[in-house]
Amino acid sequence: MGFASILSGHDTIECAYYLAPLPECSLNYEQLAVEKENLRQAKVRRPLAIKLGNEEFLLAANGTKSGYPFLIENDCFSIQFGEFNKPNFFVTFRSFALWQFGALALHRRFLAWAASVGFSTFQPERLSRVDFTFDYQIDAIDFDEDSFVTSSTKDKQFRKNRKVQTFGFGEGDVVLRLYNKVDEITEKSTKTWFFDLWGCAENVWRIEWQIRKTWLRTFGIQTFANLTERQGDLLRVLVNNHTSLRIPTDDSNRSRWPIHPLWADLQSRVAEMDGLGIVKELDPLALLEERETRMAISIYGYLKRLGAIQGIKRKTAEIGFEESLAFLQKKLTRTHDEFVWDNDVRRRYDEMRLGQW
Repeated sequence: MGFASILSGHDTIECAYYLAPLPECSLNYEQLAVEKENLRQAKVRRPLAIKLGNEEFLLAANGTKSGYPFLIENDCFSIQFGEFNKPNFFVTFRSFALWQFGALALHRRFLAWAASVGFSTFQPERLSRVDFTFDYQIDAIDFDEDSFVTSSTKDKQFRKNRKVQTFGFGEGDVVLRLYNKVDEITEKSTKTWFFDLWGCAENVWRIEWQIRKTWLRTFGIQTFANLTERQGDLLRVLVNNHTSLRIPTDDSNRSRWPIHPLWADLQSRVAEMDGLGIVKELDPLALLEERETRMAISIYGYLKRLGAIQGIKRKTAEIGFEESLAFLQKKLTRTHDEFVWDNDVRRRYDEMRLGQW
């Protein structure tokens, strides 16, 4: 199978911003609400062209499904925002702009726009989705869905006229797609400008990793600066450990199948990317919160059982949560010993603080 790498980069990025209005803030929420309502009342489907600060946008007549009252868009950004939303700005960076300017430049451009309407950041941005893409021109594919070795439990395949167009693996926080990008553009996309970027208009297949918040945080990727320095660490785990393309043999152990040359090329390109050598980065506070949640779920189960026991004693199933909680508190109070409590809590505190989770 002949192939050649022709393009790689980010195709979609979503990011939350936490911005505080300065005294000179010129973003008038009331005026925007009036403009939006006028559009709605006039039943105008087309958005309204407006200028805000140093950028021009199209103002949508409606809010967003995620609960933001305002949506403004231009060729670089789709910005959802609201005065009382937390975070108050949520930005999707458009594909065309990402390929034209790059992620870091667009991030800086958004912050420059925010400053032009009188906002400053009061806490770092938080990336919630990043799509990493690698485009290859491939003469003809010589693999099928059974050639992939993956840790994903779900996979899917799409065909047209008996020819495979898409291989898909995973869902949620990590999704891998390997698909015929030319077919996608021809059938349902306006992104014909990719043909100029590629220098060709046929036989281009895209390897695309769609990564969401949980996996980004696992590798310490929260800000654009984190993305720049750590994306290589994340991708190395994905292309080496999460999923790989193989050449099937008679060996029953699929992990021993030889790496397909296409995937070997991908691995070599990812190996050259910047990184900190991180395999996983753990957030201690997140670990504690997860443990608290698990303990609360366990206690909640015992509380139901206490309620059932009280119900049997009283020959009724009508035992409420508050009543069971009060009964548990009474039992705990009788069990409690101040001296034992202080000693045991301190001992557990030291054990956990020093690594015995």
